[in-house]
Amino acid sequence: MVEKPSVLFVCVHNAGRSQMAAGFLEHLGAGRVEVRSAGSIPGERVNPAAVEAMNEVGIDISAATPKMLTPDAVRASDVVITMGCGDACPVFPGKQYLDWALDDPAGRGVEAVRPIRDEIERRVRALVDELLPTG
Repeated sequence: MVEKPSVLFVCVHNAGRSQMAAGFLEHLGAGRVEVRSAGSIPGERVNPAAVEAMNEVGIDISAATPKMLTPDAVRASDVVITMGCGDACPVFPGKQYLDWALDDPAGRGVEAVRPIRDEIERRVRALVDELLPTG
């Protein structure tokens, strides 16, 4: 892995899952990981239930904005994690690709988003352990 690994989280609207994952990785990576997120069809704003669910665990993603997925973002990342965007993500040799099957929080209240948030946190913690081994 490179000195400062970079991760790109991709979901369809870049409004829920990928934004929560980016928020967790920025928090847990503490500046040791370059974090990006994008969507194949970006929404207008981050899902308010995702913002609320993340606030409950002390992470503020309210200033985040959905961004369009570009080949440059994929090229610039060491690890690309997709969350339900199917074949919309361009594939480049030498990149590590992971697909996280997670429920889409779109249109759901915070009660339904909490378990999705908690699963994302679990996966991001495992990712941090893989990217930033202690020893």
